Amino acid sequence: MQCSRTMCIKQVCKLFAGHKTLQDPKELLRRTVGFVIQYEWNDPYDMRELSEMPDVRLWFVRLDAMYPWLPVVLDWRAGELARYAAMLVPHQMKKKEGLVFNPEGLELFVMSKLFTIYPWLQKLKVTKPDAKVNDMLRVLGYSIDAGLFKLLESQ
Repeated sequence: MQCSRTMCIKQVCKLFAGHKTLQDPKELLRRTVGFVIQYEWNDPYDMRELSEMPDVRLWFVRLDAMYPWLPVVLDWRAGELARYAAMLVPHQMKKKEGLVFNPEGLELFVMSKLFTIYPWLQKLKVTKPDAKVNDMLRVLGYSIDAGLFKLLESQ
């Protein structure tokens, strides 16, 4: 990603269009997505993490608005979901604990993704969309009760 300062997400759009994954989202679900972020620091002594850089975070906000289902296809095992969440959810970096999310912010992010991704998976007729969403959210420390999925299905 080299376009963060201009808010350009063309590289990601080209990636998805080039693999025809948006025409066949089930193919996208069989893959995993990750990001290599190349960021030019203005100050070589700036010790902030990328998730603390406003222009990088805004790039991810725009990306999330364009592709709200993206977290479900990220490479969770490689830490991509946690990094993605760090770009969108308020947090602190602590020496001992590492990344510590704001609990309310993370809860809102989790519920937003649940309400976006679960219906998207259902629309694609993915087998056990509730399990897929729960697997994703467990990476962030959450588990959704089956009753909530039933409630969503009934509406």
